[in-house]
Amino acid sequence: MKKVLLVFLFVAGATFSVFSQAKVMQITTIESIIPGGLGRSRMVITDESGKQTESDMKNFYSMVGINLENIASNDQSIVKTMNKFTAEGWKVVAVNSATQSPNEQYPQGIFITRYLLEK
Repeated sequence: MKKVLLVFLFVAGATFSVFSQAKVMQITTIESIIPGGLGRSRMVITDESGKQTESDMKNFYSMVGINLENIASNDQSIVKTMNKFTAEGWKVVAVNSATQSPNEQYPQGIFITRYLLEK
């Protein structure tokens, strides 16, 4: 009986140890829909230690309206970043997105997407 209890405690401890060592990081993309390039579109990466790095992205709109080249450029940046981290062993565990649509109170708008990764 003591051996069974010892084996159980060892397995439970090893299992807890594996789960407690998981690392988490987050990638946040903020894409502005303010015309004329006046917005600030960014990609913010928060690594497992909490350190943040920020890189520029392009705004969805130019002076003449929606800019499909900018959207394609942002998509390439996101895919390149995600491929880099998945190659390093990170796995996407959740994706959340939201928008702040322009209205009378807030005439500016953004699209925000958060990618939660785990290793």
